[in-house]
Amino acid sequence: MTDSRTNLLGLPMEGMIAFFDALGEKPFRARQVMKWIYARGVDDFESMTDLSKDLRARLAQEAEIRLPEIGAVQDSEDGTVKWFLRTDEHQGIETVYIPEPSRGTLCISSQVGCAMDCSFCATAQQGFNRNLTAAEIVGQVLIAKRMLEPGPDGRRAITNVVLMGMGEPLANYRNVVPALKILIDDFGFELSRRRVTLSTSGIVPWIDKLADDCNVALAVSLHAPHDALRNELVPINRRYPIAKLLDACWRYASAYSSRQVTFEYVMLDGVNDGREHADRLIRLLRNRPAKVNLIPFNPFPGTHYRRSPDDVIERFRERLLGGGVLATTRRTRGDDIDAACGQLAGRVVDRMRVRLGKKLIGVTVQA
Repeated sequence: MTDSRTNLLGLPMEGMIAFFDALGEKPFRARQVMKWIYARGVDDFESMTDLSKDLRARLAQEAEIRLPEIGAVQDSEDGTVKWFLRTDEHQGIETVYIPEPSRGTLCISSQVGCAMDCSFCATAQQGFNRNLTAAEIVGQVLIAKRMLEPGPDGRRAITNVVLMGMGEPLANYRNVVPALKILIDDFGFELSRRRVTLSTSGIVPWIDKLADDCNVALAVSLHAPHDALRNELVPINRRYPIAKLLDACWRYASAYSSRQVTFEYVMLDGVNDGREHADRLIRLLRNRPAKVNLIPFNPFPGTHYRRSPDDVIERFRERLLGGGVLATTRRTRGDDIDAACGQLAGRVVDRMRVRLGKKLIGVTVQA
C-alpha cells in the first residue's frame, strides 16, 4: 500500500505555506515547522510543542518527514566522511563531508548516476537512473548535520554545501531549486548564498534561469581550453560549446557585481596539462570575474587517465597566475575511501540506452 502522506522535507517556504493553507492554517505554521525540521532536527510532529495537539495529530495523519536511509558510513584517515544513502533496495547515492580548519564542506548529490558521460568521472561510468527529489537532496544535509558534532568553538560543522556529488544539478532543475531555497532560507539551514555552490557541466539555458530563481555561487566543469578537447572530455560541450558557455557565465556574474565564477579543471597527465593549454585558458579567462580550481585527477577502476605530476600542476597554476588568472589547487581529500572529487559512484541501475558521448543532442531537463 502506497503512503499518501505529504513529505514535508524538501518543501521550500512557499510550498510549506501552501500545504498549511490547504489545512486551513496560517502561514506562520509553515515557519514553525521548518524551524523544527531544519534548525532543531526534529522529525516527530508530537515533539513540536508549540503546535496545538489537534494540529500535531492532523499532521501525523496527513504528513511525514522522511529522510533517505543510511546504508553505510566510511571514515577517512584525513577526517573526511562518506555516507552511502539508499534510494531504493537496489540503488544508492553518496554524500561526502570534508572538514578543514576554517570550514566544513558537505558535497551532496542531485541524481542517481549521471547522464553527462564525462570521460574522467566515476559517476558517469555508472550511467543514469533518475533524478533525486528535493527531499532526498536536502535530506543528505539533514543527515550529515545530525551526525556531525559542532566544532570546539561551537561553530556549526557544516559551513558550506556544494552540489558536486553524483549527477548534473541543472538537469534536475525542478527539484534542485527548491532544495537550494531551503539551504539559504532563514527558516531552513540559514546558509549564506556565497556558501552554497552549484556545479554544472554547462547546460546554458538553465544557468541563465538559475540567476533569476536562486542566485547561489556557480562553479563550471570546464576541464579544457578549446572545443575539440572539451568535446571529448565533457560531451555536453557539443551542444553548448565553450563560447556560449562562457557568455552565460559572464551574464550570471554580471547580474551580481561582486560574484565570481569558479572554473573546475581536472589535471590529466598529457591530456590538458601543457603550457599551451594554460595559455589558451588565460586568453579565455583573463580580465573576467573568474577563478580556476585545479583538481588533481583521482583514479577509479577502468579509467585510462592518469593524474598530472605535482610539479606539472604547480607550473600550470603559476603560469595562470602569471597570466593574470586567479588559480588554486584543490587538496585531494578522502581518496582512501573513494570519496575524492570524481570518485563518487554510489550504486546505479543504468537506464540509459545511448551514452551522451555517442550522440550530439542535448539532455532532458526537469523544469
